[in-house]
Amino acid sequence: MSLALRVLDRLDEVTAEQWDALLPSGNPFVSHAFLAGLERYGCLRESWGWQPRHLALFRGSRLCAAVPSYVKTNSHGEFVFDHAWAHAMARAGLNYYPKLLVASPYSPVVGPRLLAGRGEEAPSLAQALVEAVRGQRDTLGFSSAHLLFLQGADCATCDEADAGQWVARQDVQFHWRNRGWTDFDEFLGALKHKKRKNIRSERAQVAQSGLQLEWRHGCSLDDQEWAQVHALYEDTFDAHGNHAALTPAFLRHLGASLPGAVWLALARHRGTIVAMAFYVSSSDTLYGRYWGSRVNVPGLHFELCYYRGIEHCLSAGLQRFEPGAQGEHKLARGFIPVFTHSRHAIAHPGLRQAVAEHVATERAQVAAYRSELLQHSPYSTPAAPDSDP
Repeated sequence: MSLALRVLDRLDEVTAEQWDALLPSGNPFVSHAFLAGLERYGCLRESWGWQPRHLALFRGSRLCAAVPSYVKTNSHGEFVFDHAWAHAMARAGLNYYPKLLVASPYSPVVGPRLLAGRGEEAPSLAQALVEAVRGQRDTLGFSSAHLLFLQGADCATCDEADAGQWVARQDVQFHWRNRGWTDFDEFLGALKHKKRKNIRSERAQVAQSGLQLEWRHGCSLDDQEWAQVHALYEDTFDAHGNHAALTPAFLRHLGASLPGAVWLALARHRGTIVAMAFYVSSSDTLYGRYWGSRVNVPGLHFELCYYRGIEHCLSAGLQRFEPGAQGEHKLARGFIPVFTHSRHAIAHPGLRQAVAEHVATERAQVAAYRSELLQHSPYSTPAAPDSDP
């Protein structure tokens, strides 16, 4: 039976069992619980520039492959910045928006995007998805289609299945990887003396602050605690002039629907949560997502957002820790720069050529930047070269 393309305006048009069966790994940011939860609990709105338009390949009633995709009327919540491309189109009197985006909203997290399962047919289904994405761009008359934070296999599929149509872009994030340590002291022992001393000093400041620190499973929080966590999350976004897209109901939903995957590092003062870091995990990776604080305690951000996360990785046997986008300060705390990847199909030939020339120069600059950062590795012994995510 031949494949048929269907457009899903809501992910709830398919069941969690159908969708999650397509995932080649346990990455929570493309799970049905995460993506459908964003839609169901008011985190994605057309007025904010998000309109779900998931592409699904069916054989009869069986879902065979899919991509989480969205019509975007701005570039908010993407973390791969293309504002200069939009401005170039505007100067030429052309419209850059709307565009088609394949991504996990608000999540600069490396993971699968071409969801084609694990069977023998997976490579050909992934190729069909790439062609479907570009076909939708053309059918809708959009300026472009974008696949963000791709794993290596998805990068290769774009490059091979639709040769010459996808511009390759890369950037840098800071990730931690376990080099065989069993506890935090062993990790510290691998660092250079000055870095080790600074981390111990930061942790001592927090220990002496009088705050009570907790590491909590998301499903163990009650409604009052979730309200305090969400208020801290909102405070952080308000302080930076951004809107907090995730609703209290969505955070509670994640805590309940992703058992074993949602974690929080909390700091309390007289019983009230005054600072928090919000994490999501897969079977091998911890992802640091959000932070908020109403107290000014030296070292507290590093304690909740990095050191508690590293401790959890070591105790739970997780091999990677991705603490979020940007931040050179992470290098001194054991996080090493690695490349992240995206692919971009620009319809207008002139803009596509200009973008291709720009990202070629940008890739060289990003590679030089990463090489320079690695010269300042915090570790006494250099790690083996990191493979691409």
